[in-house]
Amino acid sequence: MTAINKPVNIVDVTYAQTMASVNTDALGMREMQQRVFEQRYAQHLLVKAPPASGKSRALMFVALDKLYNQSRKKIIVAVPERSIGASFASTALTKHGFWADWEIKDEHNLCDAGSSAGKVDAFVKFLEGPDAVLVCTHATLRFAFEKLAPESFNGTVLAIDEFHHVSADTESSRLGALLRDVMNGSDVHIVAMTGSYFRGDSVPVLSPEDEAKFTPVTFNYYDQLNGYEYLRSLGIGHHFYQGRYTDAIHEVLDLDKKTIVHIPSVNSGESTKDKIEEVGRIIDAIGHVESTDPDTGIISVRREDTGEIVRVADLVDDTDQKKRGDTLHYLSHTASKERDGVDIIIALGMAKEGFDWPFAEHALTVGYRASLTEVIQIIGRVTRDSPGKSHAQFTNLIAEPDASQGEVKVSVNNMLKAITASLLMEQVLAPNFNFKTKKFDDDEPARKGELKIKGFKEPSSDRVKQIVATDLNDLKATILQDDTFARAAAGSIDAETTNKVLIPKIIREKYPDLTEDQIEEVRQQVVVDSVIKNGEVREVGDKRFIKMAEKFVNIDELNINLIDSVNPFQRAFEVLSKSVTPSVLRLIQDTITSTKIEFSEEEALALYPKIKTWVQVNGKRPDLRSEDPAEKRMAAALLFLQKLKQKREAEKAATETGEPS
Repeated sequence: MTAINKPVNIVDVTYAQTMASVNTDALGMREMQQRVFEQRYAQHLLVKAPPASGKSRALMFVALDKLYNQSRKKIIVAVPERSIGASFASTALTKHGFWADWEIKDEHNLCDAGSSAGKVDAFVKFLEGPDAVLVCTHATLRFAFEKLAPESFNGTVLAIDEFHHVSADTESSRLGALLRDVMNGSDVHIVAMTGSYFRGDSVPVLSPEDEAKFTPVTFNYYDQLNGYEYLRSLGIGHHFYQGRYTDAIHEVLDLDKKTIVHIPSVNSGESTKDKIEEVGRIIDAIGHVESTDPDTGIISVRREDTGEIVRVADLVDDTDQKKRGDTLHYLSHTASKERDGVDIIIALGMAKEGFDWPFAEHALTVGYRASLTEVIQIIGRVTRDSPGKSHAQFTNLIAEPDASQGEVKVSVNNMLKAITASLLMEQVLAPNFNFKTKKFDDDEPARKGELKIKGFKEPSSDRVKQIVATDLNDLKATILQDDTFARAAAGSIDAETTNKVLIPKIIREKYPDLTEDQIEEVRQQVVVDSVIKNGEVREVGDKRFIKMAEKFVNIDELNINLIDSVNPFQRAFEVLSKSVTPSVLRLIQDTITSTKIEFSEEEALALYPKIKTWVQVNGKRPDLRSEDPAEKRMAAALLFLQKLKQKREAEKAATETGEPS
């Protein structure tokens, strides 16, 4: 059996346990719900808040106000899966101080069993009838819309949970097309809710013009986790194995922690292609099966080390739908309320978004996940506040690249992307800073949570201020999902090109309405925020120093040029270098170096001044065969510019002679 490396976390965050995010006011509202309720008069509301922050109840408060005080007649709540519909069941809000209860009749809960045709008929009947509240799946909403005109939604509040399922690509996303048609063809009020406002396929959720119609309310992960009562710390780590993951999983499966194990998709390289056998091997790693409860499907396994019983739920085996239905019912109605109800859940496509098991402490995910949304949703399963849970852990078990196999390039790319996803989570989980320009004669000390930076451009317009306030993590997710960035993070592209060419290019594509000056303001915010959050801070006496580019800099002396000289995501490669063997690290470096990165004219021209300086300092041209990736990059850029110049001269000569080039 091949041993894997000792687990090392990439991210370790400790929180203050202020209880601010779990305490309620006189109306029974938590901090996040209060923020949302303040914007209740907005026609289109976009709520970005992490799992367990109380989005479903926030919707109830806003929707009831729209029903009783804003002349709305109907409330329709659409969820991605039937199991999530339980979050919107009838709720007695008045006993906590609100002035109305959330009530839904059984016949208007379309998340129960039944045919899609019957549910569509019930949906249409509801719109024509006297009752006020209906809950259905995204699929039922889409099917019903095929029978309805957009104006049928006049007078309604349409709430879409897990809003990242919508896509601006209305050709492939029926939900996205439906949303646009309803917004343009009726007076509908929309409440959109999500814990991860970006999609795994990097297609935007909304087009810029549609997004501009929404009023955003953001409650970030740091706000949420810092305000808990019980949960104090969160760790995110990657651990690497060789061979089959089932032979290594025992080294990261902590049987003393409530754990959700997500096994890899059968289409992935990590899968053995026999998911039932994989579950059997995971159970073997726990101990010996004693019995299986015929009513709930819960498997009792006796641990080999302590002899204690571990209760395991198998959500992978779908050969018996009734048995799996019984297990899901038990998990949602009993195990979610009783700490001893279950210890380990093994799942494949389930137990992700909307799945509520507050006692879960450890999310163990096997294989690279291409979707940042999926990673965030999985981490969200363990970040709920619960008595007796002081630490939450996300562990990603990933295959090391093997030189003897043909999939080295794919494997390296997967490792890099998985680690950059963790770096995004580190950004999401860290406290926010307010960055200000440090003027020449400014001796006033910075306020708490504020950093002053020489040469920094503060947001000059409401649009940029809004992007900074509500979109920064979403923008970072877009950047990190860009193919070039996996290699940029590993240091194969110099910091200046990363910060001044790649990042503004992505900002331009995401926000085509911005001017060049506004793009630069957003760019500086992204780079500064990323570098500062990734930096190690030390206090010496009354001064604070931050580590950047392998040296500590006095925070009071920060300037934008110094920050631009740091690759904000290079720590991904530093993490790899400490987590794998030297031979594997060399394989990764060789693969990155050999990967051809296409130049744009803009990128090559941006590098040219740096190339000239390099030539003056070194007295020679940069060499394509150099061991230094930065020198190789400059040499490649110079070659690209030479070919471009030759091509332009040839075209010019052809134009002057009238001959085809």
